[in-house]
Amino acid sequence: MTSVQHNKTERKQTEDLIRLQDLLYLCLFRWRWFVISLFITLSIATFYILTTPPIYIRSASILIKEDSKSQSISSDVASMFADFGLSQPNTNVNNELIAIQSPAIILETVKRLHLDVNYQIKDAFYKKVLYGPDLPITVSFTDLADNESAELIIKLLADGTFECSDFACDNKDIANNVIKGKLNDTIDTPLGKIIVFPTSYYTKTEMPLIYISRTNLYSATDLFKQNLTASLSEEKATVIDLSYKDVSTQRAEDVLNTLISVYKENWVKDRNLITVSTSLFITDRLSGIERELGDVDEDISSYKRQNLVPDVDAASSMYMAQSRETSNLMLDLNTRLSMARYMRNHLMTSTNNNQLIPANSGIESASVENQITEYNTIQLQRNNLVSNSSEQNPLVVDLDQSLQSMRKAIVSSIDNLTVSLNTQIKNLQSNEQETTAQIAANPDQAKYLLSVGRQQKVKEALYLFLLQKREENELSQAFIAYNTRMITPPYGNLNSIAPQKRNILLVAFVLGLLIPLVIIFIRENTNSTIRGRKDLDNLILPFIGEIPLFYPPKRGWRFWKKQPDESKVVVKEENRDVINEAFRVLRTNLEFMTAKKDNLNVIILTSFNPGSGKTFLTINMAISLAIKGKKVLVIDGDLRYGSTSSFVNSPKQGLSNYLGKQIDNINDTIIVDEKYTNLSILPVGTIPPNPTELLFEERLEILINDMRGKYDYIFIDCPPIDIVADTQIIERLADRTLFVVRAGLLERSMLSDLNNIYREERFKNMALILNGTTSSIGYHKYGYRYGYQYGYYGFNSQTKKRGK
Repeated sequence: MTSVQHNKTERKQTEDLIRLQDLLYLCLFRWRWFVISLFITLSIATFYILTTPPIYIRSASILIKEDSKSQSISSDVASMFADFGLSQPNTNVNNELIAIQSPAIILETVKRLHLDVNYQIKDAFYKKVLYGPDLPITVSFTDLADNESAELIIKLLADGTFECSDFACDNKDIANNVIKGKLNDTIDTPLGKIIVFPTSYYTKTEMPLIYISRTNLYSATDLFKQNLTASLSEEKATVIDLSYKDVSTQRAEDVLNTLISVYKENWVKDRNLITVSTSLFITDRLSGIERELGDVDEDISSYKRQNLVPDVDAASSMYMAQSRETSNLMLDLNTRLSMARYMRNHLMTSTNNNQLIPANSGIESASVENQITEYNTIQLQRNNLVSNSSEQNPLVVDLDQSLQSMRKAIVSSIDNLTVSLNTQIKNLQSNEQETTAQIAANPDQAKYLLSVGRQQKVKEALYLFLLQKREENELSQAFIAYNTRMITPPYGNLNSIAPQKRNILLVAFVLGLLIPLVIIFIRENTNSTIRGRKDLDNLILPFIGEIPLFYPPKRGWRFWKKQPDESKVVVKEENRDVINEAFRVLRTNLEFMTAKKDNLNVIILTSFNPGSGKTFLTINMAISLAIKGKKVLVIDGDLRYGSTSSFVNSPKQGLSNYLGKQIDNINDTIIVDEKYTNLSILPVGTIPPNPTELLFEERLEILINDMRGKYDYIFIDCPPIDIVADTQIIERLADRTLFVVRAGLLERSMLSDLNNIYREERFKNMALILNGTTSSIGYHKYGYRYGYQYGYYGFNSQTKKRGK
């Protein structure tokens, strides 16, 4: 017994959750819910689509040139400043991707296109944005700060004037007065001074109201950044894809073009920093040399003026020519000597002997330069061998030895060249001394002027050199090349990307199906009442029938009026609907239970809850048996409410009067039905103040015993057992008890109490009737888990209030 109960408990817990098949039947039964839900969700979706402005997207692609180095500086200037580390590295594409989205570039783009000011007019369902050819005017807010927002409405009039009103600042209304003005004029408003400019598309016609909103400049920048998307076309590519979303296709294209232009300008500006620094350096040196050169010129002029120096050029032209020639030769030799010493130091101090020796170094020695060229050739061969093998390669070792010898030979040649140059310089110095001695014979003024003249020429040459370099730097700055190239200009589809009508309607359709489905699922799984036949599988008392829910017909104007009492009678002759078949099955089962048991025909009907449908079942079972030819008596045993008595219009005389000894002949109160002559009803009569005491009267037992022989079936409609003790008193006279369980009313937790009642045999020959299952989905499904109703079948409001 324990094992059986355990299995039943497990099965009960499993069946507490709704099955997919049952859920589908429930959805079919509640199809109106889905229709209403779909109508609501699709209506909301349609409203959203109609009231949301369409959003378009425009895309562009630019190529970042990564293979250029310092294109903004000429080769001469770059070599001149290479020692200062001013050469520019290759462009980093990822850095440029971040740079093009930087707040500074976006802010400049917003300012140029005035994206912080928005112009709209009312369209059919939403406000349409005006831009480009649709925009007749622009407004300038001269007194508003960048962090302030403003709103106003402008109405353009046909005479070229306008009216502005509904002023607001920082989302606060500040004035509603109307201010008139003329185009291009500065007018005073609650928002400060504003100027309304006509565009090239302006015409002198009256237009709808223009709603103008000026957004905080930084908020406009944030909104711009949200609508902008920048990404690399491919991971290893140097192409940046840009896209921008906007309600205006032309504004989106203008945004992309302006953004790229601002980015290029900023890039050029950054690259020009080096040339600007170079220009400042050259300008500063030119200023100093100009001052020094001016001082030398002034010194010569002043000296000649003070000392009355005559023209000595003619007298000393020969000596001066010799001196100049000697000076030039000495300068050339000193230059070659300095380069020879630099080259020797380079060879002696170099830590890496595998490097090439600089060629064309200015030594101007064919022997040394040939040796260097030969050395570099062998060095390249050696390096190629090392890259393909190793330094231990015998050929590499031989080449290293050869290179070492050649290096020493080059150093020796440079030493010999140095000695030769020193000798030549000494000879020239000797010649210079001789020339100087000749000049010394001239007045000291000539010697002084010669010295100062040399200073003048040196400074003049340096000044001209710097002027030339400054011009080259300015030219390189003027002709700098951009680092980007437009691959794909802004383009896009004419169809909007949002709102996505198909997706929105699809989501709305899914939600329209899902919402009632979830409600049904939650409702059924949280329903703790009896749902149908399968909830009764764990009961041990006999089950004799199931009655589906009956819906009384609604006939025109009587829909809102009280239904007549006969509407509770559903059993009809020759009727083959579901509920009539259910009562026929119940009648057959009842007859089978009472077969061959004479005088055991007194049956009481009771339940746990009021409203379980006992009266409805009593009347219709009695009619079903009466149609078959059985004599049936229905006794209204509910002395407190007399629900069954309402079937015969609740007469004043009845059972209570007989039990109270107010009348002696009970037959006078029994009413025979006019339509079904085999059916008789004993009403309650007057509702007594002491029903329990009356039921203990001996007259009740005499009455029941007397009626046993007259009727085939006696049905007693009793009150619920948990409310009053009347049913337990009547049960002592009954032969059988039909316990009515109402679907959707009785808690499933009370089924164990019903089993206990059956085990303890509190009532004789108990059997169970399930009432109120929904037959509209399928009677053969036992009405399981389908929608349930809670009231009497066609009872009027008074009957519901009494409750059964």
